[in-house]
Amino acid sequence: MGLTFSFQFYDLPLQHPFQISRYTVTVQKTAIVCISDGIHFGYGEATVNPYYHSTQERLKESFIKIQALVEAASGLHPEELWKNIEPILKNDYFALCAFDIAYWDFYARKNNKPLRSYWSDEEAITPLTSYTIGIDSIEKMQQKILEKPWPIYKIKLGTSNDIEIVESLRKITDSVFRIDVNCAWNAEQTIKNSNILRDLNVEFIEQPLKADDSEGMKKVKSESYLPIIADESCQRETDVSICCELFHGINIKLMKCGGITPALRMIKAAREEGLLLMAGCMTESTIGISGLTQIASLLDYLDADGALLLSQDIASGVTFDFGNIVYSNSFGTGAKLYT
Repeated sequence: MGLTFSFQFYDLPLQHPFQISRYTVTVQKTAIVCISDGIHFGYGEATVNPYYHSTQERLKESFIKIQALVEAASGLHPEELWKNIEPILKNDYFALCAFDIAYWDFYARKNNKPLRSYWSDEEAITPLTSYTIGIDSIEKMQQKILEKPWPIYKIKLGTSNDIEIVESLRKITDSVFRIDVNCAWNAEQTIKNSNILRDLNVEFIEQPLKADDSEGMKKVKSESYLPIIADESCQRETDVSICCELFHGINIKLMKCGGITPALRMIKAAREEGLLLMAGCMTESTIGISGLTQIASLLDYLDADGALLLSQDIASGVTFDFGNIVYSNSFGTGAKLYT
């Protein structure tokens, strides 16, 4: 029986306006891909994101380009199909990611296996996920923490009063903080701030400098009082070898690298280089998060809170209990669209 490949766009309203150093989002637009043989279904997701030039129009064009090839691919291993699809979508890795997760999900369900079982023990220990606090007034950031008790918070910074924000948030919780600057600091600021933040129970700093500031990052890596994790500087597989000279670790995002297939190779390469390993999400639904968490046991850190930031989800699947992943009992990723 042949496959069908379909896609649909959704608007995901957020609980709170989500602000980082570059922009603010109140409704996240996303695309859901479905691959099916009429009995088994697999789902993947790609969000619209201005920084990475991901638009609805571009995603639609990409999906139409690969539809016939995917529908003729029944029986192919996901790694083989990814190799066939990547040259067609080499300029749209968000679409490549949505396809790849959907096909892995379909493949695992058809073989009656949880997806994560292909590379790890189903009962393997997984890191806790952080919960993100977007930029806002100090009072509102404090309120978000009080509303959502959590063991680890990722604090978005990139304002004129960043240290004051962290000091104020520290007064109301003993939870671990991770700082994400989204390229808003320079080298001197980062080194100075890392010394202060170390005493405020901050675990690491994510992407403090612009992605093209290699000289600044060399200085920061050698002088920072905290580990520095690459995000915007680590997009594709080829970035891993570059990042080991500039960062202590990398944040792998499936949409940036093109899905689970290349992420597994990036994890292997990063481990060989002795890098700390994190995987993160966009603000996506439980479809995307259920795919992301399949690689969690291979990581040191996890940021998989995208669906927790929504006021209304479109799917069921993986859930979280005070940071702990609770996997679905279903095969594949366990994700299922609400009808």
